[in-house]
Amino acid sequence: MHAYRSHTCADLNSQHVGQEVRLSGWVHRVRDHGGVLFIDLRDHYGITQILADSDSPAFAEIEKVRSEWVVCIDGRVKARDASLVNPKLSTGEVEVYATGLTVLGEAAELPMPVFGEVDYPEETRLTYRFLDLRREKLHRNMMLRSNVVRSMRNRMWGQGFTEFQTPIITASSPEGARDFLVPSRLHPGKFYALPQAPQQFKQLIMVAGFDRYFQIAPCFRDEDPRADRSPTDFYQLDIEMSFVEQEDVFAAVQPVIQGIFEEFAPGKKTYSDWTKISYRDSFKWYGSDKPDLRNPIKMQDVSEHFAGSGFAIFAKLLEQAGNEVRAIPAPTGGSRKFCDRMNAFAQKEGLPGMGYIFWRAAEDGSGMEAAGPLAKNIGAERTEAIRVQLGLNVGDAAFFLGGKAETFEAVAGRARNEIGRELGLTEENCFKFAWIVDFPMYEKTEEGGIDFSHNPFSMPQGGMEALSGDPLQVYAYQYDLACNGYELISGGIRNHKPEIMFKAFELAGYPNDEVEKRFGGMVKAFKYGAPPHGGCAAGIDRIVMLLADEANIREVIMFPMNQRAEDLLMGAPSEPMLKQLRELNLRVVPKE
Repeated sequence: MHAYRSHTCADLNSQHVGQEVRLSGWVHRVRDHGGVLFIDLRDHYGITQILADSDSPAFAEIEKVRSEWVVCIDGRVKARDASLVNPKLSTGEVEVYATGLTVLGEAAELPMPVFGEVDYPEETRLTYRFLDLRREKLHRNMMLRSNVVRSMRNRMWGQGFTEFQTPIITASSPEGARDFLVPSRLHPGKFYALPQAPQQFKQLIMVAGFDRYFQIAPCFRDEDPRADRSPTDFYQLDIEMSFVEQEDVFAAVQPVIQGIFEEFAPGKKTYSDWTKISYRDSFKWYGSDKPDLRNPIKMQDVSEHFAGSGFAIFAKLLEQAGNEVRAIPAPTGGSRKFCDRMNAFAQKEGLPGMGYIFWRAAEDGSGMEAAGPLAKNIGAERTEAIRVQLGLNVGDAAFFLGGKAETFEAVAGRARNEIGRELGLTEENCFKFAWIVDFPMYEKTEEGGIDFSHNPFSMPQGGMEALSGDPLQVYAYQYDLACNGYELISGGIRNHKPEIMFKAFELAGYPNDEVEKRFGGMVKAFKYGAPPHGGCAAGIDRIVMLLADEANIREVIMFPMNQRAEDLLMGAPSEPMLKQLRELNLRVVPKE
């Protein structure tokens, strides 16, 4: 017999009754039933119930074991009584009568429980991550992640893509986030960078003549943490294709992503109609560039109904160029109590509040009437025009925000989500996708200059001609895939012409010599025949987070950092030794 096991803890069933077996694993739980001891023995595969009574030669040793000890048990498989069968376990028809036990590894007193899903402080969980990973839910999440990655690979190969690996140590590149810099020992005073993404390399792969590339790529960005984003590193399904337009990329990606969701979330509906929404319309209708389309509420511009109206606040706002009034319809939200609650929500978000109108049956039985402070101020005719535009009826409401769109859009988007949840309008147990397209190429900086708003390597729509006008009116062949309020994919059709690339960077304040210095490899390559190409990258961590129905991305990463970008288990970041600093010609300047 094998030194440690003849079977795993998920193998045994009624066909093994009477056999002598050997199992190894962790003591998940010990139960004493008055002279009969039970152990739930756990390994990577499952759980088997072990029992020993006073007649068992292993009884005395089993009395000594504690939770999370690693043990090897010899015994005989017995059938459970029909009333004691556990249908939740694959081994629930049987148990093993212990005849021998060897302790392979004792466990000290546990800083946190492994049995059950007790809610423990995250600091403790991350410090003892190896214990945390033994818990059923987290173990299941990690296996889900592994299976998702395997399925992604299979699907990409099946679509004619080829997997290549790109460098992990490279040059710094302005791609929207801070680089992690790596000092060079051989070149004092110079630094490598960990790649924010394989962006330049995958484009060079296309220039080199490889047609369809993919990679499960690690990416490194020194970012502020969020619940749905790791502050240091993450993995993405990186894709690039030659001789393609935007629609070709969409057609290649949808079967992969949709197939993943259908495979790993079979109890939820995965919608196949992936709509396309322009970036500006997405903010206008949903207050976000990653809208949750499970919520049917669509905001609308209702400025014309408030211009010159009796509601002075909005009327004066609309006298200034660039201001607008936007409505958030709230079907079935037509009660003063609900409207006051949403008004309080807006105040918590930092706004003075939200105006509202709700429609109810008229007290005199004449039909419907509008109620609320705004309705009294703007009059019945304007109120009715708003109701008709928004498609509302008795029992419905609408909320209003005004000013420059950028000052209220984000809060309006959160209010839309809150209204959808509160009123039960948001569809449950489904995934809805949308391509967000036509991103602006540039944006204004706080200093009043112009910079890239997203990926600097995207092709401007209209090419060189578009770059001769107002930069803020230039759109890029840039796109994101949104799902249930999260950004899952970002990509674009690339700028493969050197003259357009130089001009695009010039508008963002990068002179030609700076572009040559930062992107010399790409500029050089584009001079020797570059094909039209494009692609995208899908965030694996975020996809698994949605599939696992988790709200925190750390629940699907094996060894995550905490919110302060610290590895509490390994003690990173740590102070370097003086010898290391001398070898790198570095000196740490104390912070004042």
